[in-house]
Amino acid sequence: MSELDEITPDKELSSRLASTVPLDDRQHADLERALRCSPFIQQSLASEPDILAYVIDGLHDSFLGDGLEQRLNALCGDRDTRRALDTTDFGRELRRFRRREMILIAWRDLACIDSTDSTLRALSTLADFCVAESLAHHEHHMQGRFGRPRGPDGEPVGLVVVGMGKLGGEELNYSSDIDLIFAYAHEGETDGRKSISNAEYFVRLGQRVIRSLDEVTGHGFVFRVDMRLRPNGDEGPLAMSFDGLEIYYATLGREWERYAWIKARVIAGDFEAGRELMDMLRPFVFRRYLDFGAFSQLREMKRMIEREMTGAAMKNNIKLGPGGIREIEFIAQLFQLLRGGREPDLQCRRLVPVLHSLEAMGELEPATVADLVTGYDFLRRSENRLQMLYDQQTQTLPDNKFDQMRLALAMGFDDWGSFLAELDRHRDQIHGHFSQVLRLPDEEDASTDPLERVWSGVDEPDIRIRVLREAGFDEAEEIDRRVVAWREEQGTALSGTVAQRLDQLMPDLLRDIAEYHHEATILSRMLDLLAAILRRSVYVALLIEQPQARRQLVRLLDGSPWIAELLTQHPILLDELIDPQTLYAPPDKEQLARELGELLAKCPDDEERSLDELRRFKQLATLRVAAADVVGALPVMRVSDQLTWIAEVILEAVYARARSQIESRHGKPQAVDESGNTFMPGLAIIGYGKLGGIELGYGSDLDLVFLHDSTDRDAVTDGDKSIDNSLFFARVAQKIIHTLSIRTPAGVLYEVDTRLRPDGVGGLLVSSVNAFAQYQAENAWVWEVQAMCRARVVAGTERVGEAFASIRERTLTQPRDEGGLREAVVGMRRKMRENQEATPDGLFHLKRDVGGITDIEFLVQYLLLRHAGDHPEILRFTDNIRQLDSLRRAGVIEEKVSQDLTHAYRSLRDAGHRQALKGRRSIVNAAAYSQERDIVIRQWQEVLGGPPPGGTSG
Repeated sequence: MSELDEITPDKELSSRLASTVPLDDRQHADLERALRCSPFIQQSLASEPDILAYVIDGLHDSFLGDGLEQRLNALCGDRDTRRALDTTDFGRELRRFRRREMILIAWRDLACIDSTDSTLRALSTLADFCVAESLAHHEHHMQGRFGRPRGPDGEPVGLVVVGMGKLGGEELNYSSDIDLIFAYAHEGETDGRKSISNAEYFVRLGQRVIRSLDEVTGHGFVFRVDMRLRPNGDEGPLAMSFDGLEIYYATLGREWERYAWIKARVIAGDFEAGRELMDMLRPFVFRRYLDFGAFSQLREMKRMIEREMTGAAMKNNIKLGPGGIREIEFIAQLFQLLRGGREPDLQCRRLVPVLHSLEAMGELEPATVADLVTGYDFLRRSENRLQMLYDQQTQTLPDNKFDQMRLALAMGFDDWGSFLAELDRHRDQIHGHFSQVLRLPDEEDASTDPLERVWSGVDEPDIRIRVLREAGFDEAEEIDRRVVAWREEQGTALSGTVAQRLDQLMPDLLRDIAEYHHEATILSRMLDLLAAILRRSVYVALLIEQPQARRQLVRLLDGSPWIAELLTQHPILLDELIDPQTLYAPPDKEQLARELGELLAKCPDDEERSLDELRRFKQLATLRVAAADVVGALPVMRVSDQLTWIAEVILEAVYARARSQIESRHGKPQAVDESGNTFMPGLAIIGYGKLGGIELGYGSDLDLVFLHDSTDRDAVTDGDKSIDNSLFFARVAQKIIHTLSIRTPAGVLYEVDTRLRPDGVGGLLVSSVNAFAQYQAENAWVWEVQAMCRARVVAGTERVGEAFASIRERTLTQPRDEGGLREAVVGMRRKMRENQEATPDGLFHLKRDVGGITDIEFLVQYLLLRHAGDHPEILRFTDNIRQLDSLRRAGVIEEKVSQDLTHAYRSLRDAGHRQALKGRRSIVNAAAYSQERDIVIRQWQEVLGGPPPGGTSG
């Protein structure tokens, strides 16, 4: 008798089953196959032959998950009928239903009606349905006794059931446990006659649900339930509030728990509250910026997997053994943990789509993904058909010849040896790819490229140094020392893919660096940057595949440590290096506004992400300006224009979002004007200082003043939670300042200074237009009036901006006593000088010292205040260059004076930008700028009748 004959059921059973329902030839063959391959199906049909008709009827559905409710209704009555059953009867019917569905799923799988993916989804959908049925049944009975749980405001609270692991990923095994977590939104108590706390209610409810699914009775079980993934495992409460979960994961959450939550999915209960829970925990699972401390934990997880695979028994385990399912899952979920926060495609719960996304991103090679996907399909089919044998949770290959033959036949092979050979082929490929993940760089091949041998350190130091000198390095010893130190520092952090790519990259990168004079400095900056991008091997690949981008990077790192630090902190900006046309041609203000609008449109309701997108936008836009500045593609005034446009676009966007958010809570502001008409007041943001003067530098803060035009009549918002208009605008301003200045992992947008508002830090954050006008006319100091020379509207309501422009003109054109004005301006400059730190001999502070930028600004402001009454046109512009030109056009100063001061101002400003790009303070060699200083000192003396304060020593 052959092995096939030995596993073939007796003809009497086949005949008896065939007599219960008409079968066509294909169905006869499929019945024989199912009976041979699964003793579970054989025993089930032998004891309940009517199941066959249930199965044949279910073969017509395109996807089994679509007809569950209908089939359950046909089996044991509609929903109301089921709710009326007692616990014992309900459990019996649910188990009968589950057995039929499992046989139907197995039949369709063995007959190749469904793909592996469809089978996994059908099993997951069945589990979802059974959990939801059990929850609804027990909830109905418990609410009859205790009432409905309520939150602090009386709102109903429901149980949220989260499916973890393969259930969450809709990839459930044929006979798998289901991993669950129970949660609820709010603490409180039930509203029934016998009230209990929400915590007690949901624990009791959870216990009943588990029992009705997990308990083994005469009719079997529904699904084995595992609750150990909940906080603190078996020792933790069975159900936790959202607040409790948030605190736990924020303070005690471990890397393996992040790993587990990747596949988490709300499968039953209160789905609306479940969405809130998933949104709340997403930052814990998918971190926007990589936590480098995670790598050691991930490496330890890999070591643990490798240690577990060493046992002889593991060789036969198709999940946990070498080349098993767990290795594929680890590869996918590793990248999900590391990059999922920035790559939404990696937040997918299903494994195969994640692998394809990694291929599209360049993280995995196409051949690697093909091996993993086909291997995964083979292993999961094998796992399912192994478990179909006896409806048992096992991943261990059978050791008796009958079950081996059953599994081989189920997998489409004629004998066990053929199946095992194909299985081993897939496992060998998978294990090879797994071994490359977080690989230790200790088995690298020697190279014939001398610079690659320098990089790998395989030669003796004297040989490496000689090779570096031959490559053009003047600082060969220092270069070698830094390369060796960096490799030792990175150690096991180099993964297989990254290590291979670095071997390709470093020789060419060293050649590029050798072309520059400050080679050791450039190398240090480059190594810092590489350390930041090692886990994002797509960037390493970019530098290999785009030589032009690599050379651009070296040039930028040579020109500016500021750019080097920006790229190191935010490597995502490296994408901009691909296209030099874009990098060195910063967009105009209109284009900037469009770019920012598109970014923010992707996250209209995600506050955290919008904050990060604003910062990323600023970093990217600033990088473009700095890159163009380094290569001399932008003159100094255009650099300031660009940086100012960036700030203005951000302010407009932040203002619009802040106002919208406050309006959503309190409604829109309303007021009545002097004519008795109702209108909607607005807010304007006034920029002072460098922002107002269109002269922002790379690290400039923002001097802001906020004005509104609300009156005092009926001045409240029109929402349900109405507030006074002045409070409304104060909250809008506070929201703006918070958004600009809060520190996130992506950094700070801008430091904000509001001390130039009326009465300084003691005054209101937001002033009305009328109050501001009165203050300027009656109480403003001369230095406050001076500051208005460089003030302008930068964002907000146009009507309020026009009102400010009128106040500014009225204030600056007031008649002034020449002597008093001169004394006030010189006195303020003297006071500033006395309170500043002395600059060392031989050096010159570009802004503060005698003959510097501030002296030019004071000189121009004095001239504006002195002559604006007769020549109001000189107030049109707020930047020093155009103000000097306006003074020339009005005849206030001669053309040569305007040209000399303009030259000095541009020269000093340009030097300031260069110092900022180099990461240095605004202090330079005094002798290098003696000509500019002489111009400023001479003009100050001619206009104000003496040298600038401190001039005798400058």
